[in-house]
Amino acid sequence: MKEYPKSELNKIKRGHKRGTYDIEKINTILDAGFIGYVSYVYQDRPITLPMAYGRQGNKIYLHGSHSNRMLLSLLKAKNISMTVMHLDALVLARSGLHHSVNYRSAALFGTVRKVVDQEEKKAALLCFMEHMMKGRWDGIRSMHQAELDRTLVVEMTIETASAKIRDTGVADEPEDYELDVWAGLVPIKQVAEYPIPDIGKPQSMEIPKHIIDFYQANKN
Repeated sequence: MKEYPKSELNKIKRGHKRGTYDIEKINTILDAGFIGYVSYVYQDRPITLPMAYGRQGNKIYLHGSHSNRMLLSLLKAKNISMTVMHLDALVLARSGLHHSVNYRSAALFGTVRKVVDQEEKKAALLCFMEHMMKGRWDGIRSMHQAELDRTLVVEMTIETASAKIRDTGVADEPEDYELDVWAGLVPIKQVAEYPIPDIGKPQSMEIPKHIIDFYQANKN
């Protein structure tokens, strides 16, 4: 079992029994999502924004325009932190203070660099697209050079990370278990609904297999 090194930066202090530094478990959390919350500082103000991402090994790829305020700030700072979180259930307890949620979350810390090489940029965007939907890259037209030129791609190298997972039931006070109060879990999940074609030719086309495969894998 390989783990990220522990430091004051990524060490889990509150609820440390729910914490893990296991690289494989953290990658599983990252691969189950597509949106991360990226933090940066702009004009001395902390800002956090949701960003779509792709992962390959210990690399995270983000992209935007060359004037993207967040990406430019990250490149200037040379450091980045990102959080990915999945809400799995509402935990309804017998008292207000014991209400909670079941979740999987990962906090990533690392360095950033601008991807300049053309082939490397294409590979990063392929990673991004395949993270969104496996097989999608081969189902779309090739990227125009002008599109590639106006896209800023940033690579994050994950230097350290940690995760917290809560996947248990209600934890009430012992004396409260005899109360006539309903308690339990309300499971929550994100699901895919049946694909809706865009106007024009897609309305008369067969839906590609990679899209149906994604729908089948994520509809329940």
